[in-house]
Amino acid sequence: MTEPGGRRRRSTSTTTRERDVRDARDAARRAADALSELIRHHLEGVSAVCRSEDGGWIVNVDVLEVARIPDTTSLLATYEVELDPAGDLVQYRRIARYRRGAQDQ
Repeated sequence: MTEPGGRRRRSTSTTTRERDVRDARDAARRAADALSELIRHHLEGVSAVCRSEDGGWIVNVDVLEVARIPDTTSLLATYEVELDPAGDLVQYRRIARYRRGAQDQ
């Protein structure tokens, strides 16, 4: 359909397709952006990305919760962020909290 001025209007299906998560990198970016808006902590990075059973994404995002000196005593946390297939936030939860200098167990 053409709007006044010769511009074409996009159909709903095209708009939806453009919003869908393209790949794991896109899912990681969207999850990190959504989480940072909600918790207001400094993001350290993404440690895992995988598809969920419903076609959405589950992303583990690591954040700095409490900055300390020396840096190795700072407290970090890992949040599990679930996105639907369109990339919208479904839920998130903190799954771990640890000192930066602590070794994995």
